[in-house]
Amino acid sequence: MEYILLFIEALIDLSNEMAIFIIFGLLFAGIMHELIPETLVTKHLGKENIWSVIKSTVFGIPLPVCSCGVIPLATSIKKSGASKGATLSFLISTPITGVDSIMATYGIFGWIFTIYRAITSMIIAMVAGILTNIFDKEEPVKAKFTTVAPSKETLVADACCSTETSCCGTDTSKKEPFIVRVLSYAFGTLLKDIAKPLFWGLLLGALITVAIPSNLSEILVEYAWLSYIIVILIAVPMYVCATASLPIAAGLMLSGVSAGAAFVFLSAGPATNTVTIGVVKKMLGTRSLYIYLGSIVIGSILFGLGLDYLFSASEIDPKTLVQMGEHTGVFALLSSVVLWIFMMYYLFEPYFKKEEEGSCCG
Repeated sequence: MEYILLFIEALIDLSNEMAIFIIFGLLFAGIMHELIPETLVTKHLGKENIWSVIKSTVFGIPLPVCSCGVIPLATSIKKSGASKGATLSFLISTPITGVDSIMATYGIFGWIFTIYRAITSMIIAMVAGILTNIFDKEEPVKAKFTTVAPSKETLVADACCSTETSCCGTDTSKKEPFIVRVLSYAFGTLLKDIAKPLFWGLLLGALITVAIPSNLSEILVEYAWLSYIIVILIAVPMYVCATASLPIAAGLMLSGVSAGAAFVFLSAGPATNTVTIGVVKKMLGTRSLYIYLGSIVIGSILFGLGLDYLFSASEIDPKTLVQMGEHTGVFALLSSVVLWIFMMYYLFEPYFKKEEEGSCCG
């Protein structure tokens, strides 16, 4: 019974921490969808080449969005025509290198650590995007329909939609107010797409949070040679935003954990979590998911080892860089309630439709 209560408490805390960022990301994605033409996204991010990956990485750097807030944004640019590689690089670079995270990193660790973190995160994101474009190319869709003649009903529907009547929703929606279109796309289209993986990700994330031992730093110091692997196993499924991960990493370093292991947590933690993993699998496929996880895990460990080497070669004590001295607000709690209402609705929507069809045809 005690573990069940701890799990429920962890689930509530996790929801309160994540929800406001997810809703912010949904709203931002809705605004982007209305203001940025899909042709612009297709033109710059739609091609499966290096430049589209670089552009998406650079585009995601300044956005102050966490690893869950970036999900609706990535879903939006993917729906607008971005390639898998560009979408994946955007998913990785954005939550690690936001302006708020960069400033907070400088405030706690100084400029050396900050520059290293920003540059290496960009490299990991670009490598993942390029590998995705090489090994997980988009499958052509048009070829499936070239030999199929349009039906009479389709021709009638197309003729109907070409007029300015209200028989097709696309034309009438353009007459709706801007804020209505934004909310409809954010909470009607995007949130519906991620509701199921988001739900299971929250449950799994809460379970992992409860399972993590409280004496984590002692374990990492005692088994220093395994610290990288242990940190990866914890950071990948765990939800922690880029800014919130900083005091945790600083605490690990002050407890005696190497700067490289702390960097691994700062890199892999914000870039991945159970929610994002589920969404990436659904949106981009299993092969892209493997590239996504592999690039982050291998890249984080390699650059973590590189950071330890730099500090040992320069004889700088990483502890001297740390400069350190939460609560659930009303908005966070309200956001969590709203998010769960939408998730529950979309999870049970198929059952609602079955009941409506049964009563209609009965």
